[in-house]
Amino acid sequence: MMSLINFAEHAVPFLIVLTILVFVHELGHYLVARYNKVKIEVFSIGFGPELFGWYDGAGTRWKFSLIPLGGYVRMYGDADASSRPDAESLNKMSAEDKSKSLHSKRVGQRMAVSAAGPFANFLFAIIVLAGLFMIKGEPFMPAAVGGVIPGKIAEKVGIREGDRIISLNGVSVKDFHALRDLIVAHKGKDVDIRFMRNNAEQTIHTEMVELDASGEKKPVGVMGITPPLPEYRTVNPLQAITHAVGKTWMTCVDALTGIGQMITGQRSSEELGGILSIGDMAGKSAKGGVAALFFFMAFLSINLGLINLLPVPVLDGGHLLFYGIEAVCGKPVPEKIQEYAFMAGLALVLGVMLMSTWNDVVRLILN
Repeated sequence: MMSLINFAEHAVPFLIVLTILVFVHELGHYLVARYNKVKIEVFSIGFGPELFGWYDGAGTRWKFSLIPLGGYVRMYGDADASSRPDAESLNKMSAEDKSKSLHSKRVGQRMAVSAAGPFANFLFAIIVLAGLFMIKGEPFMPAAVGGVIPGKIAEKVGIREGDRIISLNGVSVKDFHALRDLIVAHKGKDVDIRFMRNNAEQTIHTEMVELDASGEKKPVGVMGITPPLPEYRTVNPLQAITHAVGKTWMTCVDALTGIGQMITGQRSSEELGGILSIGDMAGKSAKGGVAALFFFMAFLSINLGLINLLPVPVLDGGHLLFYGIEAVCGKPVPEKIQEYAFMAGLALVLGVMLMSTWNDVVRLILN
């Protein structure tokens, strides 16, 4: 259980990490917009009333706002922080003024500006991960048992903490990630688990099923083992970069797979974590040292970039969806449809935030 006092102790590393990642994301939008000669009115870290800020030589207001849970870049001709076009203002502008707005640019330019924020998060994560891989080493989870969950299959068949899994039904296992995937793939099937214990090789046969309340066998894709502590292996600079790109890609694939499984009912929405979970992980990472905090920052940056690419209005992916439709159809999506879509997208995002926050309260505070 995490008390509110404990969460407050995690607030500082959480806010530092979030501020850096929001700045990176918005800087991506800002730089590509400026490259395409778009006038930037506001660059804000946070939402709500301004705490402090300043103007630069180009007339952009750089500011920190009261609610530090995000940020935005408001461009000339935007109706609000979500970058919806202000049709009334745009219609009153001269041709010269309108040329400074994002909404006067070609579809390709607008798409580049929208994609630049998530791209900046991915690039930041790759740079951080590559640096960590070169300095500290690349972490990996060996195919070993870090712990056994009581009452689950592993405990019942005699798997113990410290056992190193060699293969599952004859398929060699390289790391814990591959082991987890193999276990899921053998849901409900008979399996032979070959493992090392005290330098001696052993094999256990079991069935990937559990008994439900009525005594019927229920297929399961979990064995009830937890991962071990990570180990580190050194890599050269080229390997560091390629492995960082690969890790970024696989993190995106895993996240999208998880979202798909929740949508199809294969996984419970109770697994969703929100701001309290992120704060808890930031605090724990900070206690683990600088490297642990940077690893956490990199993976959070990947997830921030990926979430923003989802085709949901109010997110960058929603803008890309509208621009894509415009590119195919040769004309913008009607303003009313965009307005209703943004309202629906906002409701969806707020709903997910409320659900994930409630999950956090139940998991971290009430339990």
